[in-house]
Amino acid sequence: MSVRIFWAAACALLVGVALHASPAMAAEILTRAVTALRNDPVYVDAAVEEAISPAEAERVRARIAEPGGGPMYIAILPAEARNEAGGDTAGVLRALVQELRRRGTYAVVVGREFRAGGTDFQVRELANEALRENRGAGVTATLLDFIGRVEAERSAGRSGSEGESGDDGSPGGGGGILALIAAVAAGAIGLHAFRKRRRRREEFAPVRQAAQEDLLALTEDIRELDLDVEMPGTSPAAKEDYGRALQCYERADQALDRARAPEDLEAVTAAVEEGRFAMTSAKARLEGKEPPERRPPCFFDPRHGPSDRDVEWSPPDGALRLVPACEADAQRVERGLEPAAREVMVGGRATPYWNAPASYGPWAGGYFGGMSGGLLPGLLIGSMLGGGLMFPGAAGAEPGGFDSGDSGGGDFGGDDLGGGDFGGDFGGGDFGGGDFGGGDFGGGD
Repeated sequence: MSVRIFWAAACALLVGVALHASPAMAAEILTRAVTALRNDPVYVDAAVEEAISPAEAERVRARIAEPGGGPMYIAILPAEARNEAGGDTAGVLRALVQELRRRGTYAVVVGREFRAGGTDFQVRELANEALRENRGAGVTATLLDFIGRVEAERSAGRSGSEGESGDDGSPGGGGGILALIAAVAAGAIGLHAFRKRRRRREEFAPVRQAAQEDLLALTEDIRELDLDVEMPGTSPAAKEDYGRALQCYERADQALDRARAPEDLEAVTAAVEEGRFAMTSAKARLEGKEPPERRPPCFFDPRHGPSDRDVEWSPPDGALRLVPACEADAQRVERGLEPAAREVMVGGRATPYWNAPASYGPWAGGYFGGMSGGLLPGLLIGSMLGGGLMFPGAAGAEPGGFDSGDSGGGDFGGDDLGGGDFGGDFGGGDFGGGDFGGGDFGGGD
């Protein structure tokens, strides 16, 4: 890979840092789908018209129009739609629900994947059943089967409600009280879900910033090797390590773009760690040395690169333990000095990352979670990633670790899809299990 290509990628990252808060480029495929679905329950993107003919699409519309079939919204889109919604089909479904903001059942066929969700009752298993029963029969058969199952489920629910509603018909019965209790409970659940999503967004922003800073640091360090790698006589092994470092940078950059929650950042730092080791190996080869031993990064600041050795160290009010360290930090600790710690912002104050809230766990886990040899099981993996605090006095962590997500009556968790505001985005993972149902139609995209 040439220096010019790398510089283009690096500049793109720097521009992304400056404009992170700006609106993203319009999602053209999803925008067309949302616009069409406002007036038509079935949308077929022009790029995938071979997946379902106009006559078949009309059959699907007619089936939805039958009593009990709707409201339902179905979009058949090319695989590229995933790129506009975080990289997966679930994100496409989320985006349509959030933009359309209507109650009902939603289904998408993106490439060769089928996903479905409902706002009023869960339809994931109905989608799974429809797909299993029509494996190999094509998109139209699967959709018609799915609509029929939704209609049957909706009718069964309506019949059950009617059968339960007729008591003695006397005024002042318990039905009104029960309805009031249910409304209050639903409001409390919705408020809890809203607060949790807001808290997760607030937790995510500083952790994402830390991951972005690490990626920029890797970019700058790789850049310093550009000219040396292009020099005549550079060993193939050094060029291979350099190329691997660039690939890791690109993988980390893509993972950062897709990240929507703290746990998504583990993939970013794992790629950064691998890229930094590859870069360090390339640098050693360029200097005529052997590449370093594959070791965990420096515990005190993973940006220091692979550790050189283990050193005994204890945090304030903590027990003495062995941690991997770069040579400079190891010498500082042995002289009784403070190591050059990686600091992150917590409550507006810079603090060593090991005293940060548990939301930083996946970010740290990307650096150390994949390392064998048991160097950090009790120190990092068992404490920080377990949801507790690394050391006494750490800031803002909550016992019990990350939220597992709330689930409401439909597949979209605790979000209120009725009138008014959604109270946040659909990206928090609160989908009662995370899978929208359905699966792969077989084959590639």
